[in-house]
Amino acid sequence: MKYLKWIFKKFTNYFLGGLILAVPIGTTIWVVIFVFNFLDNLLPTTIPGLSILIIVAALVFLGFIGSTFLQNTLLNFFDRILEKIPLIKVIYTSVRDLLSAFVGKEKRFSKPVLVSLSKDSGIYKLGFVTQKDLKNLGIEEGMSAVYLPHSYNFSGNLIIVKNDLIQPINGPSDEIMKFIVSGGITNI
Repeated sequence: MKYLKWIFKKFTNYFLGGLILAVPIGTTIWVVIFVFNFLDNLLPTTIPGLSILIIVAALVFLGFIGSTFLQNTLLNFFDRILEKIPLIKVIYTSVRDLLSAFVGKEKRFSKPVLVSLSKDSGIYKLGFVTQKDLKNLGIEEGMSAVYLPHSYNFSGNLIIVKNDLIQPINGPSDEIMKFIVSGGITNI
């Protein structure tokens, strides 16, 4: 009986070890294949991968045109039109601002901070200062907007914090974000 327990324990450990190795690899492969197939089926072509190349080339061309010729004229005109349509405005500006926060020229998640939840609690959260000046919202001086991402989720909370409860962190923003999203298990 003792030998059977030992065999079952070893089997379970090896099985769980296999899962730890296989699930991240399998999930990554599945996501890459899914995205590849989705993008490859956007345009009606018979050559596998041609749709993706056309999409990438079009986006690069659009980025080039947008950053050189259209930056101030046509793009601003397009923005003004979309920002006047009630429901479209919310979707368009939210997606535009979110993308520019991560990959735009004005990266918003570039100031990692440690926020004290209260002066005496000894409990802190990691986040990112998104705006230091909130006067346009009617909020007193000395307060900042801090985004607190959730672990294992693509969401978070925006809180307004007194500046004396915020401590800047020296470190790469992408590593701090990875640390937060992983629940603190990723090495920095």
